Amino acid sequence: MKTCKDVEILCTKAQYNEATLLEKIQLKLHMLICKTCKTFVKKNTKLTSLCSQAKIKTLPMEEKEKMKRTLRSKS
Repeated sequence: MKTCKDVEILCTKAQYNEATLLEKIQLKLHMLICKTCKTFVKKNTKLTSLCSQAKIKTLPMEEKEKMKRTLRSKS
């Protein structure tokens, strides 16, 4: 049986379609007996969904570097 820490990793892999069939089965089996992990998987799935819907964008690397230089010059 997988540990809760293992299930945390399997959950993430499953959400990004990187889990094997065996890993998905192990995840389901563990969730049958562990309510804590079952809750974690539900919340993590919801968080991933919300982040996707938010269409979060990050700054380009050049903008990040410019901000770093500006902050360094002011300190």
